Amino acid sequence: MNVPQRCNVLMLYPLFLAESFWSFGESCELMGVKRPAAPLGLITVAAMLPKDWTVRLIDCNTQALGDEDLTWADVVFTGGMLPQQADTLRLIELCRAAGKPVVVGGPDPTSSPHIYEKADFRVLGEAESVIDEFIAAWESGARAGVFTAPKFQADVTKTPVPRFDLLKFEDYLYLGVQYSRGCPFTCEFCDIIELYGRVPRTKTVEQMFVELETLYRMGYRGHLDFVDDNFIEASVNLADDPELLELMGAANFFGIFVGIESPDPATLVAMRKKQNTRRNIAESIHKIYAAGMLVTAGFIVGFDTEKVSMAEAMIDFIEEAAIPVAMVGLLYALPNTQLTRRLEREGRLHPGHDLAPTIGADQCTDGINFDPVRPLRDILTDYKRVLEHIYSPAAYAGRVDRLMTLLDRSRQRPELAEGDIRSRVGAMETVHRVVTALPEARGPLWQTFMNCAKRDTSSARIAVQMIAAYAHLGPFSRKVIEAIDGRLAALDDETVIPTAATLDTTAARHLA
Repeated sequence: MNVPQRCNVLMLYPLFLAESFWSFGESCELMGVKRPAAPLGLITVAAMLPKDWTVRLIDCNTQALGDEDLTWADVVFTGGMLPQQADTLRLIELCRAAGKPVVVGGPDPTSSPHIYEKADFRVLGEAESVIDEFIAAWESGARAGVFTAPKFQADVTKTPVPRFDLLKFEDYLYLGVQYSRGCPFTCEFCDIIELYGRVPRTKTVEQMFVELETLYRMGYRGHLDFVDDNFIEASVNLADDPELLELMGAANFFGIFVGIESPDPATLVAMRKKQNTRRNIAESIHKIYAAGMLVTAGFIVGFDTEKVSMAEAMIDFIEEAAIPVAMVGLLYALPNTQLTRRLEREGRLHPGHDLAPTIGADQCTDGINFDPVRPLRDILTDYKRVLEHIYSPAAYAGRVDRLMTLLDRSRQRPELAEGDIRSRVGAMETVHRVVTALPEARGPLWQTFMNCAKRDTSSARIAVQMIAAYAHLGPFSRKVIEAIDGRLAALDDETVIPTAATLDTTAARHLA
């Protein structure tokens, strides 16, 4: 009979090495926090461990890892997403040098397990389906192994409440909860369906109330993010369900993320995102605004079917839809996607496509890790053109202004709840600090703030949040543009003269 062993578990959330669209460093600084979001995956796994195991969490993005932490630990858990790959590998080496066994898991190790071979344990797939096997092996004395979960079979109705007690709430702009996993769509470039399947699996209503009540009893009063793969089994077709829009508005949902990707129907069909072709997308976005929710949207440049006019078409769409925060990135062939498999069949995938950059680069600066159909110069030039326009101070402020004429926040509470981190800084102070840091944006942002305050005070709070977001988006977009200029200059320096054999091979790839 095996007697359960006490175990000290150190959970390390790796650094995001590059500043990214989602890092919002300057905006977090405005609010007096260190990062936008907390490591929900690790604290969920922590809740699955034996009750007599002691767990510490260090988010390497918010605090330093000390020698005493490693000394204390019997085993280290780490892992995460592709942008965390380089630091995950660093942590594995550090822990092994200290003689500490390392368990690695998460989306990137699951997609590219070969990259993480130096970890003592690899837990691949959804932890619920395989963590008990790891625990049994550890308690029987095993100090290495690979544990692979059966795909898409985790019963999330049995997922425990995350260990929110491991977090320092004051470090984060918001906390997250998860209701579902999986997505019914088949977008070619996305790895969600490869990791979690096409049949959404949901927690029960009772589970969600327990998680929310847990946070409330712990004193949390701030913004909550529902981090589902596909919250309503839909995309912009949320706009087709007036009852759901009404209910979400009544529950004080104030924002959603929508993957729009491209305004071109042919490109949407080619990437297998047909659900976005059956509607006027801008009108659908405006319906969501009318229900009281702003839209943050994702766009991608670099698809095979793009036309020479794509930059202007994307700019025109973002302006028409009045989407201030538009995440525009270069197409990146993620490991373990339909896109990556197709590009590999066509001989277009670059070597090392699943190795993340080790220093400051992300999908905005380091995308197109394959041979594109369109000339790379044209793709980069179009991408630069989109960023230059949409994140110019005047264009951004103009979209915020128009958004406020479309967004109905009349049902929101007049004041933030006591303890909400967003109440730390007043509206006027926030705008002042942003325009002081970015004097080129002073005129447009102040004018937009004054317009919104005069027109509808119920929406002014959202306008201030959008202005605070520009503290990050303005400088970040300029850094990306500078990096794209560097890539364009490198293309100028190339003097490769293709041979006849190279020309034949390239033509064959593009005709495949």
